[in-house]
Amino acid sequence: MKRNFIIRNVIIAIILIAIIVGVSVYFIYTNGRKYEIEQVTTYNYFVLKKDNLSGVIDRGGNTIIDAEFDNVIIPNPEKALYVCYEGDNTKVLNERKEEILTDYQNVEPIQLQNISSDLMYEKSVLKYEQDGKFGLIDFEGKEITKPIYESIDGLPYKEGELLVKQDGKYGVINIKGNKLVDIKYDRISVDGYYTSENNYKFAGYIISNTTDEGYRYGYINYDGKLLLEPEYNELSRVIGIEDDENAYILCAKNGQYGIMKNDEELIPNEYQSIEYDESNKLFTIEKSKKFGIANLDGNIIVPTEYSQIDITGIYLYAQNSQGVTVYNNDGTQVNIDRNIAILNTSNEKYKIRINNENGTKYGVINEDGEQIIEEKYNYIEYLFDNYFIVSNEQSKLGVIDDDDNVKIELNNDALQKIEGTNVIQATTTADSTTRLYSKDMSQVCEMTNANVEIADNYIKISNDTETRYFDKDGKELKNTEVYPNNTLFAKKENDKWGFVNKNGNIVVEAKYDKVTEFNEYGFAGVRLDGKWGVVNSAGEEVLSPTYTLNEETEPYFIGSYYRVQYGFGEFYYTDLNNNTTNE
Repeated sequence: MKRNFIIRNVIIAIILIAIIVGVSVYFIYTNGRKYEIEQVTTYNYFVLKKDNLSGVIDRGGNTIIDAEFDNVIIPNPEKALYVCYEGDNTKVLNERKEEILTDYQNVEPIQLQNISSDLMYEKSVLKYEQDGKFGLIDFEGKEITKPIYESIDGLPYKEGELLVKQDGKYGVINIKGNKLVDIKYDRISVDGYYTSENNYKFAGYIISNTTDEGYRYGYINYDGKLLLEPEYNELSRVIGIEDDENAYILCAKNGQYGIMKNDEELIPNEYQSIEYDESNKLFTIEKSKKFGIANLDGNIIVPTEYSQIDITGIYLYAQNSQGVTVYNNDGTQVNIDRNIAILNTSNEKYKIRINNENGTKYGVINEDGEQIIEEKYNYIEYLFDNYFIVSNEQSKLGVIDDDDNVKIELNNDALQKIEGTNVIQATTTADSTTRLYSKDMSQVCEMTNANVEIADNYIKISNDTETRYFDKDGKELKNTEVYPNNTLFAKKENDKWGFVNKNGNIVVEAKYDKVTEFNEYGFAGVRLDGKWGVVNSAGEEVLSPTYTLNEETEPYFIGSYYRVQYGFGEFYYTDLNNNTTNE
């Protein structure tokens, strides 16, 4: 049986990206209660590292705390609160180097779990310890909970929610101390449900307790309502079904699988396996080594009488001793050559048609089933508008339109639409050349050994000698448009780089081999003879070219310090002149 989507083994990862511009909050409603999750968008303080010791600098590159601690954590870089570790001792300092929150013992930040980010901690609360128990306080020292918990930890994926332990059992509270899940379970995990719009807001909780026969699992929805008592041998949410208010839950009793929709039975517990096909929104069900298909309403649309069912595109290929029967994804039989497969695209006007009769070949049909692109390509993928990525027998990639006109020649080793844009990036490896094409498939850039970066409202492509910018449709932008708040801008003259003002007047002589644009803190990197230095927004050289750095991407400076990326999104600043990875 073709396993299109295994819903019992799911790995979820998310990378959260912090945008640096100001401070805001967003609101979460749980059990009818509203509370704030603070979002850091302005960074005022940064960890400084020197000789394996840590301190703090501000956005101007000024030293706030000398690098004299074993470690420093800044839970919220907008606020002047630094948790400093020295041996077994921990203390919390403010920007005046004064120790604060001294009424509490062992104050520590609460790390977010399963989140890769430069913001790794809860941004408004801390935990403290008293007599071996833990409680919560806010950054001003106001007590949120008494020290009544055996442990307090971040709940995986759910910022603002905390996993607490009391009397050997686990529950969930929020950062206001409100109880979300009763403290009476042996284990609690998040079901992994995620949408790009709401992240993990509507993810529920998988709960479990230990019995003489092993763990038994149940389910609580995102709003804290107990839907399923912990009585199942296995349980997981079908996270491929995007439905915020309804949880489709795969659960097993005594080795028999079924599907619950919230607390109502959708498919009874009488199957040896159930798998979900996300593209067609169907369940493949298995009973007594025979397979069938059920839809999201729980109706069996293909009976469980086949030895194998393969789902390819919109067709279901069901095989038994009499041969292969082909079904539409609504369960109706169709008379179609079994060598033909039809794939939906995101545009209802087009479907990809695959012919496997004499080697796999791809073509395109329209909404009426008429062939509009002959089955002659080794691969076709819908792009946008009336464009398709295609591959030939030499595995070279290009772009055609729906009249089979070549818009980008089939001579590229890699080709893709840059995510979040209408710009095509094509690469040929033999000459290490990258080309960018605009929304109408016109070539707008060609650059060797290029690095392409995506920002909120522009694309940056650069190599060792040049940097260019484009909007999300491929229109070229000036650096004055990309950085409207800057007062100085990079300018190349006679193969050297300097800086000009908005009127184009030279402010910093073009004497460097390469420069960066000024960042939001008013600093730009300048390179000369293989070493990097720093210039401030007044055009003054803060640091002459000193650092020898690896240059996978352009270095980033605050004052005389450069940023070092490490771990899972975290970074610090340093002035050590060594060869290190930097962002």
